[in-house]
Amino acid sequence: MGRIFRKAAMVLPVVLTAGFAVAQAQETAPAPDTTFIFNTLLFLIMGMVVMFMSAGFCMLEAGSVRSKNAAAICLKNITLYAIAGIMVWLVGYNLIYGGEEGGYYGSLAMWSADDSAALDTGYSAGSDWFFQMVFVATAASIVSGTLAERIRVWPFFIFTAILTGFIYPIQASWEWGAGWLDAKGFSDFAGSTLVHATGGWAALAGAIALGARKGKYVDGKSVTILGSSMPLATLGTFILWLGWFGFNGGSQLALGSLDDSIAVSNIFINTNMAACAGVVTVVVLSTLLKGKINLPMVLNGAIGGLVAITAEPLMPSIWLAVAIGAAGGAVIFFVTPLLDAMRIDDVVGAIPAHLCCGILGTMVVPLSNSDATFAVQALGVGANAAFVFGISIVLWFLLKFTIGIRTSEEEEELGLDMAELGAPGYDFPVNIIGSPTVPAE
Repeated sequence: MGRIFRKAAMVLPVVLTAGFAVAQAQETAPAPDTTFIFNTLLFLIMGMVVMFMSAGFCMLEAGSVRSKNAAAICLKNITLYAIAGIMVWLVGYNLIYGGEEGGYYGSLAMWSADDSAALDTGYSAGSDWFFQMVFVATAASIVSGTLAERIRVWPFFIFTAILTGFIYPIQASWEWGAGWLDAKGFSDFAGSTLVHATGGWAALAGAIALGARKGKYVDGKSVTILGSSMPLATLGTFILWLGWFGFNGGSQLALGSLDDSIAVSNIFINTNMAACAGVVTVVVLSTLLKGKINLPMVLNGAIGGLVAITAEPLMPSIWLAVAIGAAGGAVIFFVTPLLDAMRIDDVVGAIPAHLCCGILGTMVVPLSNSDATFAVQALGVGANAAFVFGISIVLWFLLKFTIGIRTSEEEEELGLDMAELGAPGYDFPVNIIGSPTVPAE
């Protein structure tokens, strides 16, 4: 009997300790409804931050164009956001997420909220829809800046509806909708390819179909057409920089645990450092190789760094994030004049920033993510290019030869504010001939 009591005395502290540990774990682990609330808040708050990027694109573009086109830019940006919202509701969301695993597209169905198993899902259906919708609007905003100052608004709106309702959702379903690219191991955390390169390919196709602005290329030489407000363009860039924390941080898709909170924090840091490196790289290269610092290119250096880190903002060390951002800045510096030499008129430099840096960011994912491979990343980049550019170029030329996509020379000279809206963007007299032009460097 004594041995029994001694064994009991030895076992009892172990049992009590184990029981206390279990109870403590139960106390510290978040309840399902708590996880649900924090995940839903992540989607809603980060979604609002990403929505504010629309204002950033608008201000960047308005400052980069001549004053006679500023109101038209504002009209395009607020309308494209509205079109994206309607199209994602009507068909876009379910084209992304309504398909089978390993498939090529989802279902043609209108979205409606289903919170019947809310705690099992981990977030509210509406919060997820909103977060995905603002991503789609971002891709459309990229196209707007490239084609500024000579695109008619209604052909642009028609293209935007098709881009946000069908082109973007189908290719996004390949990865984010558990489609065929996801099955092969493709990785794009927050959309270097799925969002930014998609917008970039659509913009490139539009620039080819539309042609350059009048006076952009004279006697075989490129002419720099100055924007109306560099302070406004800089403000727009800061807004985009801020919005990127929602873009990348929200793509963690959860905030209901300790690990998720740490992950979102690390994503913020890497996102910020990549943008910093992009800016400094362009400043240094401009100083060393040009002797003067090109502010519009510096602004795009920030965007290039942000786009490049977007494909994998969680896994890199800070040093690798800085290197990726610096590479994005270098792409901006060297690709921008290359496009100019090819006579591709990109008003805001969206093609180098979103397309080229998007490809760069996607291809360097395996440097920090061991689950990704260079071959599969290249497959995803190539598939995205073939699908988006192929459909976009056909659609732009179809619009060109049917309803027309470009304003007349007289309307372009007058400015799209008066030609398309019938009212100027500013209440003070502006030079309707346009801002001064200087030879490109």
